[in-house]
Amino acid sequence: MKIRKHCSFLTGPSGINQVINMKPAIFLFLAFSLFQPSLTAQEKVNIIYIYADDLGYGELGCYGQEKIRTPHLDRMAREGMRFTQHYTSIPVCAPARGMLLTGMHAGHAYIRGNYELGGFADSLEGGQMPLHEGAFTLPRMLKQVGYATAAIGKWGLGMHNTTGAPLKQGFDYFYGYLDQKQAHNYYPTHLWANGRWDTLNNPRINVHRALDPAAAGADDFAYFKGNEYSGEKMTEKALDFITAHKAGPFFLYLPYTIPHASLQVPEKYTNAYLGEFEEQPYYGQNGYAAAEHPYATYAGMITFLDAQVGMILDRLRELGLDENTLVMFSSDNGTTFNGGVNAEFFNSTGGLRGLKQDLFEGGIRMPFIARWPGKIPAGTVSDHISAQYDIMATLAELTGQELRHTDGISLLPTLLGKNAAQEKHEYLYFEYHARGGQLAVRMGDWKGVKVKQQQHAAENPWMIFNLRTDPGETTNLAARHPELARKFDAIVKDEHRPAHIREWEFLNPKFALTN
Repeated sequence: MKIRKHCSFLTGPSGINQVINMKPAIFLFLAFSLFQPSLTAQEKVNIIYIYADDLGYGELGCYGQEKIRTPHLDRMAREGMRFTQHYTSIPVCAPARGMLLTGMHAGHAYIRGNYELGGFADSLEGGQMPLHEGAFTLPRMLKQVGYATAAIGKWGLGMHNTTGAPLKQGFDYFYGYLDQKQAHNYYPTHLWANGRWDTLNNPRINVHRALDPAAAGADDFAYFKGNEYSGEKMTEKALDFITAHKAGPFFLYLPYTIPHASLQVPEKYTNAYLGEFEEQPYYGQNGYAAAEHPYATYAGMITFLDAQVGMILDRLRELGLDENTLVMFSSDNGTTFNGGVNAEFFNSTGGLRGLKQDLFEGGIRMPFIARWPGKIPAGTVSDHISAQYDIMATLAELTGQELRHTDGISLLPTLLGKNAAQEKHEYLYFEYHARGGQLAVRMGDWKGVKVKQQQHAAENPWMIFNLRTDPGETTNLAARHPELARKFDAIVKDEHRPAHIREWEFLNPKFALTN
């Protein structure tokens, strides 16, 4: 069995202490010494990675969506490459972002869950578990070959005064939400600009306040509306950054919060769908903001996101950067199950099983579109099996750097249409502590899934599916393939390292929580 090599000092209880005690300058020197920069300034391509939030595999027109209009992303797919077998690293917000930015899968990553700090009120804003000091991140990698770097959107990897702050993790500029809980409200009182509070002209809103169905009227639903929409602010800052750095090279990480609940969007986007769906008001009974027209609002949010992508592409064309910019689009995890969102109504998973927080395909298989005119063949579809922890390796190869310690494999040959040169994963590995502890392995056409491993592992052996014939994971073939179960067990043993947070550890009894 082929096992890729990793930096053993990056994760695990003992390794974390080494990282914490190591002087940042020394750690960064060791990490940077693994790279060999080679590109000249004229060869450096601009890079934009746009990240949706809770957008399902089937929620774009180019992935089969029939009720929601996404003309700009559909055009991006026609002008570039659309992937059909691309995965997030884990089916929930903060760790997916951490793994994208560090090139590690869930068995090795430092951040493996939404470890919430503080509360929802402004006065209690505390963010999530911070990324550790000295982490080698994608923006750090690109900065060492001359890239200007910006993150605009939802962070979730630490507040401004922690080791996880964006400006301490390789970004030159940050604008947006530092705390994911604040991002539940699209009309916040503030966003963060380079570690400073940026006040917005919005009233204080408790987005988790449920309404009384018997008494709620138009004014009650209007309570959840404000004046300055966070998504518009993000696009404004993104366009400014692109324009200011048009001489390049630049890396723009653009993690929008859409379509993560709450259901809030400027009225013109909701109005565009009014009357198209049979729907009833959502009163907030399953969390997040109440919405008078939940289906129209949800569709409008995705169409809003699509419009922002169109604005980014238009700005690149206006500045003459179109052919020198690689633009990628994906989502952090599958469609959510609460907040008034109805995944079944919109066929949000494209027929796949599971939702956000599941290691079934609907929770982890993501839309992924890449566009680079003149370099990526237009109108192509790739079934190459890949994951978001491949992006760091891809950009390392793109910028002429040798990245040795990663779980990823560069996708650049596939992107450039050189399929014969593409190295393939022997398998993809997934683990997630929530819902009792879950495991998954994708190996060729085969997929193994285990659930409830924390306390009920014996009663929940591997479910095994053939994704070529059964992408919906409806028929468990484990009884016919005990040899695959043994292989999957060996992979788990090889790929899992103990987490440094007990709540995240469900495989190793020496470190796991016990009740």
